[in-house]
Amino acid sequence: QVQLVESGGGLVQTGKSLRLSCTASGDRFSISAWGWYRQGPGNERELVAEIRPGGTVDYANSVKGRSTISKDSTKNTWYLRINNLKPEDSGVYFCKADAGDGFNWQGRFWGQGNQVTVSS
Repeated sequence: QVQLVESGGGLVQTGKSLRLSCTASGDRFSISAWGWYRQGPGNERELVAEIRPGGTVDYANSVKGRSTISKDSTKNTWYLRINNLKPEDSGVYFCKADAGDGFNWQGRFWGQGNQVTVSS
């Protein structure tokens, strides 16, 4: 029902910056939470950053202070920018959207995943 397409991954050098984008499309949906997750080899998917319902913003400790999540609701698009990239930032990044809310839950949706590799 809701499709998430993300872009912006690739190979980046240590110390540089990267911005990922995610765009949602579908019919009759409203996103209540916008998130980014990362999964490294042999690791579980973990939260990197999220705009929660009501506007609260959370960041993982690993990126806190050098990462920014933002959104453009008119375009159903949200972004993750990470500055001063480190090799440990490498992994497959997935965008996530929670559509609807407790009053009218529409589902949780995931992007296809983008590989980010930070070279040292």
